[in-house]
Amino acid sequence: MPSQARERLLVAAERLFYEEGVRAVGIERILSDSGVGRASFYRHFPSKDELVVEVLRRRDANWRAWLAETVAASSLGPADLPLALFDGLAERFAAADFRGCAFINTMVEEADHESAAHRVAHEHKEKVIEFLDRLLAAGGYRDHLALARQLALLGDGAIITALREATPEAATRARTVAAALLGTAPRADG
Repeated sequence: MPSQARERLLVAAERLFYEEGVRAVGIERILSDSGVGRASFYRHFPSKDELVVEVLRRRDANWRAWLAETVAASSLGPADLPLALFDGLAERFAAADFRGCAFINTMVEEADHESAAHRVAHEHKEKVIEFLDRLLAAGGYRDHLALARQLALLGDGAIITALREATPEAATRARTVAAALLGTAPRADG
């Protein structure tokens, strides 16, 4: 069972990394905000890099659970269900604490593709594509993996645009493009 100190470190680090960036936040700041001592920090995480990776893994699990819940709660039919991604993104973009995508932000900061943090962020994006692929396959689309990659590209573009424009409208525009893509995509039954 994780210790309370470990949990406080993860909560503080996740918030700070998302709000200010991985590189901008040092260990001292994490210790101060979490109320955890240095010795306890190093008992749980051998380095800041290890903490970053654990924060990303945890955020990945939470984000994908949120996506699955968002899709499950949608009233869209199977063929349109992938559009629920954009409905959910619109809600996220409207949140006061929206700072873009933690995974995209990390990949920008950790540009070395071999770094552990970059790999975990990349894996998150691939898992989202796999999720979309399953939805599209269930919706009867042929070449569903290619279509899943296109929808993920639209989602990532909407995230960046929402951050740049400071409005959730980017999700609505991306949803319109996604709906047009789905409307012209070959279906197994068609």
